[in-house]
Amino acid sequence: MSSNVDQNLRPDYDPEIQAIVDYVLDYRIDSEEAWDTARNCLIDTLGCGLLALRFPECSKHLGPLVEGTQVPHGARVPGTPHRLDPVKAAWDIGCIVRWLDYNDTWLAAEWGHPSDNLGGILAVADYLSQKNLANGKAPLTIKDVLEAMIMAHEIQGVLALENSFNRVGLDHVLLVKVASTAVVARMMGANRKQLLSAVSHAWVDGQALRTYRHAPNAGSRKSWAAGDATSRAVRLADIALRGEMGIPGALSAPQWGFYDVLFSKTNKDQKLKPEEDRKFKFQRDYGSYVMENILFKISFPAEFHSQTACEAAVTLHPQVKDRLDEIDRIVITTHDSAIRIISKQGPLANPADRDHCIQYMTAVPLIFGNLVAEHYEDEFHEAHPRIDELRDKMEIVEDERYSKDYHDPEKRSIANAIQVFFKDGSSTDQVAVEYPIGHRRRREEGIPVLEQKFKRNLATRFPAARVAEIMDLCLDPVRLNDTPVNEFMDRFVI
Repeated sequence: MSSNVDQNLRPDYDPEIQAIVDYVLDYRIDSEEAWDTARNCLIDTLGCGLLALRFPECSKHLGPLVEGTQVPHGARVPGTPHRLDPVKAAWDIGCIVRWLDYNDTWLAAEWGHPSDNLGGILAVADYLSQKNLANGKAPLTIKDVLEAMIMAHEIQGVLALENSFNRVGLDHVLLVKVASTAVVARMMGANRKQLLSAVSHAWVDGQALRTYRHAPNAGSRKSWAAGDATSRAVRLADIALRGEMGIPGALSAPQWGFYDVLFSKTNKDQKLKPEEDRKFKFQRDYGSYVMENILFKISFPAEFHSQTACEAAVTLHPQVKDRLDEIDRIVITTHDSAIRIISKQGPLANPADRDHCIQYMTAVPLIFGNLVAEHYEDEFHEAHPRIDELRDKMEIVEDERYSKDYHDPEKRSIANAIQVFFKDGSSTDQVAVEYPIGHRRRREEGIPVLEQKFKRNLATRFPAARVAEIMDLCLDPVRLNDTPVNEFMDRFVI
């Protein structure tokens, strides 16, 4: 037979797709730590979304595409009056929770923010709950939301452990799309065949490039890219539930599949990687590991690789605040991922550029003793030229131990150290922070601070009585689990 004739034998679904589907259909979560962490993740993520509503560049994206549209049983966008179809509601919720880069983080071969999946999860859960009630059926509960969150975290995080999508130029939000598609399709009642179809379409779908996260093209798309991904997941789930056929070889099809087209970066000789290096590698099976180990951004709205640098800078602030003119150089000792992702020299064009620059995120707390979202705005930057003066004096040095411990699954540290040297030859001590306050190793210390962060964020949108009502509910795990999603969302409507 001629070699240029395709063999039209439809394959079984790729095992990687089947593993995701079997997980969301069959796995039962029995980790109390995962359930408790998911509750904290829910409140933290919603709080970050409420805080983002203070920024017009975020809120301008929200609301129906056609003004005045009325949607029966429309999903609510927390902190707003909007009632939208689930696809647009997922976009809006995903946009607000990511806008300030202040929600949870997962760091591995690929990094990302698994709580981005809440956009699709919460929009679908609210819509389905209202629809069920209208049809005399029981609504979904917050426990259903938490279960979907744990599973979405796990899918996104386990795929990220050993597989670097950024190294082939793809943005991590493709994992949000895949994870959200799987869990929202299940919430919508998909059977195994429909789930396989939905997940295969998520892999075949066009994937975002990382261009908008890196100099010189860094910009605000990075703040709504995850909302776009989780919204697309809701659309793909709906398509599959309408009976659309799947693509069994979405990953593995020679020449046309994800592996060959998008995961096959060439080597130095411009030849494709060996076939085995173009397939996903897995460190562990799907369970609840990712939610248990998720990293919370508790103290600073900053890209996570810089969190410990910010903490070290705040510690050094009292020693340097009155000697800023005397600084000769500042040495930041860090890990390889921080150097590759957020080390920048030269002009910073916009807030999205600044919150992904370790030098900027270190300079501000050295000078002011804190770092908040407003510190990234153009007006603040222009009013304080000393920030760039300090950036010009910074040296970035890799510590190989920091890089090794960053990738160690038993440590998962995100270490940074800072030392300031003065023109008279004196210096501060080197202040090193290996685990940020949002790390699993600092949960006991971190969760009370996270709860206070949530309370402050609630107060940016709601009166004191509503804040107290929401806090009482969210800090009562048993009551919260049993709360219908529609009643929970009622409390967040403006």
